[in-house]
Amino acid sequence: MPIIVNLDVMMAKRKMSLNELSEKVDITLSNLSILKTGKAKAVRFSTLEAICKALDCQPGDILEFVE
Repeated sequence: MPIIVNLDVMMAKRKMSLNELSEKVDITLSNLSILKTGKAKAVRFSTLEAICKALDCQPGDILEFVE
């Protein structure tokens, strides 16, 4: 898949754990883990917005297109 999810990179930069982000974004740990590992087929804009607010970043910091 040409879309790379760099959620783990942003979490490391912000020194935030998966559990902490899960609580802030109000998403289950398993769904957040699926997104983090790049196994998700889709992501809602509302979820992406919440993640960006929690990590103080832009969507492009989390999602990357690579051919």
